[in-house]
Amino acid sequence: MKKETYNVEGIEIDVEHYAVDDTDAERKKMAHAFKVIREESGMNRKDFSEWLGIPYRTMQEWELGRRMMPEYVLRLIAYKVVNERQKGNL
Repeated sequence: MKKETYNVEGIEIDVEHYAVDDTDAERKKMAHAFKVIREESGMNRKDFSEWLGIPYRTMQEWELGRRMMPEYVLRLIAYKVVNERQKGNL
């Protein structure tokens, strides 16, 4: 399968290329992107969920691809990680 680079607020994420109409594939893409963003923060799931104020279970479901997070939420989280990293807070 072909790889593509997915840019979320300045964070480059390499993902498998999926068909646009495949909901399951889109959920996997979002889950992978979310995991990469969390890893960019240097935090584990527990710390990241507390830092963002998102329930741990919700974040876990997103990261494992069991539930699909809205793309705007992914972008807001990525924006916060990028800005906090630039400020030296991460």
